[in-house]
Amino acid sequence: MYHSPLKNITFGCLFILAFTSVFGARIKDLTDVRGSRSNQLFGYGIVTGLAGQGDSRIEYTELGVLNALETLGIRADKADKSRNIAAVMVTADIGPFAKEGSRMDVTVSSIGNADSLQGGILLQTPLYGADGKVYSVAQGAVSIGGLSAGGGGGANVQVNHPTVGIVSNGGLVEREIESRVLNSGNEIELILRSPDSLTAVKIADAVNKYYPGTSLAIDGGVVNIQVPANFRGQTTNFLAAVGGIDVKPDVPARVIINERTGTIVATQSVRISPVAVSSSNVTIFLNPTTGVSQPLPFSQGATTILQGENADLIEEVGRFEALDELDPPGASTVNELASALNKLGLTTREMTSILQSIKNAGALQAELIIN
Repeated sequence: MYHSPLKNITFGCLFILAFTSVFGARIKDLTDVRGSRSNQLFGYGIVTGLAGQGDSRIEYTELGVLNALETLGIRADKADKSRNIAAVMVTADIGPFAKEGSRMDVTVSSIGNADSLQGGILLQTPLYGADGKVYSVAQGAVSIGGLSAGGGGGANVQVNHPTVGIVSNGGLVEREIESRVLNSGNEIELILRSPDSLTAVKIADAVNKYYPGTSLAIDGGVVNIQVPANFRGQTTNFLAAVGGIDVKPDVPARVIINERTGTIVATQSVRISPVAVSSSNVTIFLNPTTGVSQPLPFSQGATTILQGENADLIEEVGRFEALDELDPPGASTVNELASALNKLGLTTREMTSILQSIKNAGALQAELIIN
């Protein structure tokens, strides 16, 4: 059988080993303080100046423009049809210590049929919190990371996503969000970003090393810290001191596979018991074909040449490999697992299947997550 060498497609994957730093991490990088968090804001706005790339005859867009003009004292019976405007949703995160008059970035996304927000200006838009109150007002030039261009013949070129953009420092804080980091017992609660009982205990022990008897791990997700008497009234200073303490977190044994991107990530604590694996390599050959579409007699159609491809799949003879070179004895490390799988020359699909089988066999001592 003949196979076109130009159409030989092979698959590859990226196996990433995630190692834990021997120096650990700062507590501030592992936890959040209860009562001190960001809040989401949203609002409905209008972007102008789109030079024919905006919405076309969208009712809520026209009403938005008419309302904006009426606010300025300009009466109009109907909006124009220039496609220079677009209806957008505006979103932002307001930080826990944002003060009145401070600025933040806002994200703008089209909700109509605009082709692009490139070159547009976001008109003044109030941003609301979950309680319905206005916390910020956004306005400014929209910056996008993509572009869209088309010609009169129907040709169209698009790079990235031109209907979503950012207004840098476009949000002006009008209302502050109250933050309370101390509870009624004069305690600070640290919330672990990746809950883990062993890590919580390590954090409590590390704090107690510097401030004896002040910290207790409540569960895998919360650590309570009693503010020492010499830090009363100086909560910020105490948080800064605690946040700078180094802790070596316990990293759970996980193997995460993303089949769409061909990426496999495994933590250093992954272990595998002795196991034998049989694998096969699959190659797909795509061969171009040419066909003719002939219209029926007396019809309005025309003869058309059709281009296509035939797909051939070849599966090589399977190999039986033993993953039993263990160091230390009894459990292979993720280094050895990665080395053994890479030696087999497997595709991501094959690696996923093998790892699932190893897990089902009880030989993979790790959580297997497939996205």
